[in-house]
Amino acid sequence: MSSSISNNMHSPTDPAPRPSRRITARSITVLGLLGLSLALAAQPTGRIHPRDRSRDVLLTTTQGDIRLRLSDATPLHRDNFIRLVRSGFYRGVLFHRVIQGFMIQAGDPRTRPADNKGLGRTDSAYTLPAEFRPDLFHRRGALAAARMGDDVNPAKASSGTQFYIVQGRVFTPASLDSVQTFRLRGRTLPPDHRKAYMSQGGAPHLDQNYTVFGEVVEGMDVVDRIAAVQTSGRSGGDKPIKEVRLLKSKMVRR
Repeated sequence: MSSSISNNMHSPTDPAPRPSRRITARSITVLGLLGLSLALAAQPTGRIHPRDRSRDVLLTTTQGDIRLRLSDATPLHRDNFIRLVRSGFYRGVLFHRVIQGFMIQAGDPRTRPADNKGLGRTDSAYTLPAEFRPDLFHRRGALAAARMGDDVNPAKASSGTQFYIVQGRVFTPASLDSVQTFRLRGRTLPPDHRKAYMSQGGAPHLDQNYTVFGEVVEGMDVVDRIAAVQTSGRSGGDKPIKEVRLLKSKMVRR
């Protein structure tokens, strides 16, 4: 199953919904439903050292290094990601979906060099319960979990392994008002979130729909480089033409 993500913004002068780009898992439906039914059953069991929770994650990619800081406010996602990193799960996987001005996505085990067949359409056989937190939002640099779509996943449970990093874009007050009206169904963004979206950028339409569980603390230039690579476009699944791989990941001191 794959995990993708929505990118259908509305401009202030365009109230009609635009065609959707989803961070959903568009499957092989049987695998998607199996993952949802198994939930936490097949979660990685590697030991977490107490010190790991006060360390950062270093992703080494073919475009450079990205340092991530995980949030203690999302302990299920934090510990799951640490176990995956410590087990070497992410070694060799592709950034299989890249959309400039939006996000970069990785974590499909079948995109490793030895089994490069899934192209973002497979996943682990478990999910994580959503951990939405008011203070964690989709600002530029946010680390979040991909998931299956609402039609098969009304609880918005997260993929066990697929994640994305927000590159985003900068918003005007009017465009944020439009997002609130048409994408957030009238939910008002807090003033500090609006300020961040207008100064740094992000993807506000995803707030409280996908679990944010960390942020980039170093290496946003690398995220920008990955986001800028040529891709197959929407019709081809937004796959980079030239492979961008996550070579390795490890826990590092802050």
